[in-house]
Amino acid sequence: MSQLVEKTPSPRTRKSIYNDLKELGVKKGMTIIVHTSLSSLGWVNGGAVTVIQALMDAVTEEGTIVMPSQTVEISDPAEWENPPVPEEWWEEIRETMPVYHPDYTPANFMGKVPEVFRTFPGIERSSHPSYSFTAWGKDKKHILADQSLEWSLGEESPLRKLYDQGAHVLLLGAGFDSCTAFHLAEYRVEYQDVITKGAPMIEDGERIWKEYKELEFRDELFEDLGADFVKTHSLSAGNVGSAKSYLFEVKEAVDYAEMWLNLYDRRKSESL
Repeated sequence: MSQLVEKTPSPRTRKSIYNDLKELGVKKGMTIIVHTSLSSLGWVNGGAVTVIQALMDAVTEEGTIVMPSQTVEISDPAEWENPPVPEEWWEEIRETMPVYHPDYTPANFMGKVPEVFRTFPGIERSSHPSYSFTAWGKDKKHILADQSLEWSLGEESPLRKLYDQGAHVLLLGAGFDSCTAFHLAEYRVEYQDVITKGAPMIEDGERIWKEYKELEFRDELFEDLGADFVKTHSLSAGNVGSAKSYLFEVKEAVDYAEMWLNLYDRRKSESL
């Protein structure tokens, strides 16, 4: 018997997960950006498929489900650290790296639920080669349209549209280090470290290596940021299956993150 089965008091099913989502506050017609840790839910009968079906049951086609489907491996090998590759490989990797395609490029490092969600009927995906999103439901086309190449998680990204639309973040067993919405705040703070990134793309029928400007993201701060967010705000919290889960507004999270990051940077500057 697996450890996951041993730790699960009863099977998690489409109906039980749906009931837990409704108890947490997920409603028909809601727009949610979802981050999941499938194993945290306990033993789920049907795995990722069941979780996705329960989410769709909860928001219905009158709502919208969004998930990050990032492909960070489509990037300059000079940046790679986990693991790095020899410098003498870099040029050949750039020349032969497959171009991102929304239909079949896998989201290799996002977990089981986002990768399975990507393949569901009715799913659409945004165009960014490294920082794409997938979506299902009423407003999917609007949310995914016109994501900019530069500043990919900023003011011309699905995150800004979720912010403006009154969407919610749903963390299903995932930590605040997974809260992609916090990145939007990074474009609104005083301190910004701008870097150059690259990816293969097709322009005018030709494959080229395209460079673009981006921020050096500071995901390593998000757990502490999230812990303070929980302490200072009344979030909807509860268990979905066995997973500690949170539901909160994108706008509330981004506004708090902007304040928190500015304060963090000022304190760091004063301590130098």
